[in-house]
Amino acid sequence: MRLGELEIDILNSFWKLSDSMGDTDISIQDVVDDLKANGIDRAYTTIKTIMDRLASKKSILVRYKSGKRYYYKAVMSKKEISLNVIDKIVKQYFNGSYSELVKFIETECVSLTI
Repeated sequence: MRLGELEIDILNSFWKLSDSMGDTDISIQDVVDDLKANGIDRAYTTIKTIMDRLASKKSILVRYKSGKRYYYKAVMSKKEISLNVIDKIVKQYFNGSYSELVKFIETECVSLTI
């Protein structure tokens, strides 16, 4: 599954809100406000379009209506998507070998700060 930069920003915001707010309704405006607080200022309609795409085409979020507003819940966790991405990298670049990925990280990423 391929995700764009803004999709990832939205999902990270969504998961953060889910963690802090618990099992509550998360609206587009909640995500817009959180992104803005973190220096990402995008139009409401842009965020709505992407969240709708994450629900309808990528099946990461689910959209539902409560009253007059639409809300979202995550179908996939950050862990599930992260493992999916890592698995794809291992298959594409390391011939399916997780140990080769680990060796690569140990030798090539030593200087990176965590």
